[in-house]
Amino acid sequence: MRCCVSKGFLQNDCNIINASVCDSKLIFEVTCRLCLEKILLQCILQSRSLSGADAINALRPFYFAVHPDFFGQHPKEREVNENSLKRLNGYLENLQKPGFRSFKPTQLTFYVRERDPNSSSVQESFSASGFRAVSFTLHTRDLLSTVLDILNSCSLSTEHIQRLNVNSQPHKEAKSTLNRPIKWDKTYYSFTGFKDPEEELEQAQRVETTLISWLDDNEASAVKKLKKSLPLRKELERLKFELSHQLQLSDIRWQRSWGIAHRCSQLHSLGRLVQQRPEVLKNVKGRTVIFTDRSGMSAAGHIMLGTMDVHHHWTKIFERLPNYYKLQKRLLFLEDRISQLLGGIQVVYIEELQPLLTLEEYYKTLDSFYNKLRDSRLPFHPRSLRGLQMILESDRYAPSLHEFGHFMIPTVCDPATLQWFIFAKAQEARENLKRKEEMMITEKELIDTSTEKFSLDRLYKEPSVSSAQMIDCCKRLLEESLPYLQGMHLCISHFYSVLQDGDLCIPWNWKN
Repeated sequence: MRCCVSKGFLQNDCNIINASVCDSKLIFEVTCRLCLEKILLQCILQSRSLSGADAINALRPFYFAVHPDFFGQHPKEREVNENSLKRLNGYLENLQKPGFRSFKPTQLTFYVRERDPNSSSVQESFSASGFRAVSFTLHTRDLLSTVLDILNSCSLSTEHIQRLNVNSQPHKEAKSTLNRPIKWDKTYYSFTGFKDPEEELEQAQRVETTLISWLDDNEASAVKKLKKSLPLRKELERLKFELSHQLQLSDIRWQRSWGIAHRCSQLHSLGRLVQQRPEVLKNVKGRTVIFTDRSGMSAAGHIMLGTMDVHHHWTKIFERLPNYYKLQKRLLFLEDRISQLLGGIQVVYIEELQPLLTLEEYYKTLDSFYNKLRDSRLPFHPRSLRGLQMILESDRYAPSLHEFGHFMIPTVCDPATLQWFIFAKAQEARENLKRKEEMMITEKELIDTSTEKFSLDRLYKEPSVSSAQMIDCCKRLLEESLPYLQGMHLCISHFYSVLQDGDLCIPWNWKN
């Protein structure tokens, strides 16, 4: 669209300019200067259209839909949202920095709690827990457009933004007659050498971050953070080894990806409790301790220590361990009874695939399911389904078969539907279980080979990355020459990020 300058406007300017300089070139330069001033004024007006506080208020529905605290029983989805929120907050902070211009397209993935049958224009899928996975790329340069892009990408309403006293339509409606930026003809940019902002935006949208370019930009930062964290990493290993040896623990783990300093602090707290009340920890031999969001015993039989709880709460958990062990025996007996009613299929609890449940919660789920089965008297032949596995889920309504061969059975599943589904999928389940064993071996071999080739200090993946995705990632990594990775900690994830302790996170489907 050509810049339209009225005859009256040109005439007024020509009256101001000396007649000796009424040459067409000077008129063009004066017009350019006035129009550029108008563009600058437009930028100032746009920058004032939404404050940081307004942005937070506008994003409240989004935060409510994705905030990690609402995913307490779903550690995989929680971790993805937690890391994506950190990167989103960094992007929003940069938008508010005066003079900050180095904006790179940022791809984010969130699991959204609300279910919306209407699909959006972004990539969507559903996790094993039934949450909608939304991926989108941010490339906007002002808060208002960024907020609207986020809400629209997650299929959330934007009507409430109108109450913030800002213009809520960033596209056609937002460009009113008074504040409409001037669009120059393409020949203007060719003649002046100025960059076409629309063309720059289009290029930014087309450009995808590549592995090599991202490592080039972030290697120095990661190395600096890693070196700074090395003393704490050694301290963490020392504390973990000493406590495991002293208490004869099987392992010490963390449910979430807390930083090294945070983990050291938690182990120091446990160490102080050992010194103050050694008698309460006499029943932990052979057990696994997990630092998580609440205290108790998990469905898998691990001792959970809530990181927000004080020593008094931890002490009560250790004192209750004998009762927990009795309940665990009753739970195992219940699993065995269900197995007998279903032709020998094994009932299992898999931490990577199921919500984090306490022992009491899982026992209640099993008991309810067992009573329903017992009353229905399904005609399964004894031991006809031996070798197969199933997991119970309370947040599903239809049975399904996992890619690794586990039957995923809702606790509310109708017995007749359950019987038909198991019979129909039994052979496929056996094939999937066999493929799982082969895949696990392949995954371990590729991790070991990649660690050795790139001289990595550690190579690992997030729980939300499947074995198939990890295998594909490692195979493509082995085809590359990546000297940047020597001595680094590499995490295979769904996005690019440098963690606070220097770990490099790259998406499993990184681009060349």
